Amino acid sequence: MLSDLITLLRPKHWVKNGFVIAPLIFAGQFTSNAAIVEILIAFILFSIAASAVYIVNDIRDIESDRRHPAKAKKRPLASGRVEIPQALALLVLLYGMIAIGYFIQPQVVEVIVAYLLLNYAYSYFLKHQPVLDIFTIAIGFVLRVYAGAVAIDVPLSSWMFITTMMLALFLGSIKRRQELVSSGDEGREVLNQYTLPMVDKYAEMSAIGSLIFYSLFVMSARPEMVVTIPFVIFGLFRYWFIVESEGEGESPTEALLKDPQMMINMLIWIGVCIWQLWPAAV
Repeated sequence: MLSDLITLLRPKHWVKNGFVIAPLIFAGQFTSNAAIVEILIAFILFSIAASAVYIVNDIRDIESDRRHPAKAKKRPLASGRVEIPQALALLVLLYGMIAIGYFIQPQVVEVIVAYLLLNYAYSYFLKHQPVLDIFTIAIGFVLRVYAGAVAIDVPLSSWMFITTMMLALFLGSIKRRQELVSSGDEGREVLNQYTLPMVDKYAEMSAIGSLIFYSLFVMSARPEMVVTIPFVIFGLFRYWFIVESEGEGESPTEALLKDPQMMINMLIWIGVCIWQLWPAAV
């Protein structure tokens, strides 16, 4: 039972909240113990909020998940391993933790409240609206980055905003693509209005956009980080490879964690970023 409740929280997906850490790195504050503590608290609070969203989504989508070939077995509510009253009790506990977090980081929790409201709108309405559903997913990632900036009291640069948005649109488009491939229009209502060529174009446009904006950002604002561009290119290439060749991508988190090359590339990118920005931080 405990393992099923933990699965309901989807701790593997907390890696998405790593976007909260981005402002710490790009603002050059990774040598500040106080900033690191603030970012870690923001990461924990956002992970709690994300788990709350997952629970609401699972309750809302329990019937459609039961028709999905993979979700029917993997998700505790859809499989019947966890009952709805148990999920609701866990949800109340998570909300209580977020409320406590308001007394620690009130501004971050305000961003989290916006994230929760956005995702509840997504669960009950926006997920059924083509294009808007992908943009809603992307805005969730932007809010993660904004929460990190708020936590350490630095402005969210326009470059970081648009780069994050484009990368998130790429991941969201790939997610819809793989849902179409795996379950057609049976797993999600909005899939009736998408086609593979359409979402492929969305993915290509957003991947190119994320690379262009990231490159413009580092060349104009952080020229010392030009050496990180090849790692971004490799990450995009590798991710598309595992989508096409291995059928991953419906869950970006699982695609990342399962692929050693993606993990190593990401760690090297982070290491090079810190190495290049270190003089600005001391």
